[in-house]
Amino acid sequence: MKRDEVLAAQSRAAQVLNEAGIVLTASEAANIEVADLGLNHLEVEGLELVTYINTSRYCAKELVLFARQTFPEHRHPPFGDNPGKDETFRCLQGLVWLYVEGVAAETIQSQVPKESAPYYTVFHEVELRPGEQYTIPHNTLHWFQGGPEGAVVSEFSSASRDEFDIFTDPRIQRVAQIGD
Repeated sequence: MKRDEVLAAQSRAAQVLNEAGIVLTASEAANIEVADLGLNHLEVEGLELVTYINTSRYCAKELVLFARQTFPEHRHPPFGDNPGKDETFRCLQGLVWLYVEGVAAETIQSQVPKESAPYYTVFHEVELRPGEQYTIPHNTLHWFQGGPEGAVVSEFSSASRDEFDIFTDPRIQRVAQIGD
């Protein structure tokens, strides 16, 4: 991604968070992570997030999904003595569709990104509206998409080691590469 694209996405995410009543410090707003995953179509596949804390024991984040933005299928595998990340998603604003392993829905409400369709394999649908939450066990394949208006989701989890996430799409680079 180019630096101006990152800055624009950070600004937009900060505005969405503000509208949701989430107050960020200047430092937090300046450090909103923009994860385009090396796919270079952030509006379709990607995520904006603020990490409040991430220790060896727990993690707290705010996730911003723009309208119909999808975070691709992945899992949080074991590393060292850690069994992998357990995470709870709590919807604060908008609508988010979460897909996990389990009995697939006959039809889903999301729109699987066409370019990446072969890499989406789990379709047990969980719909989260404001105030609703769902816990994803460690090492469970999952992906999620914001609804027509997008979504703001709080994530509470065990230690987060994003660099160890395993995506079903081999093209994905979890750590951002930012150019001029």
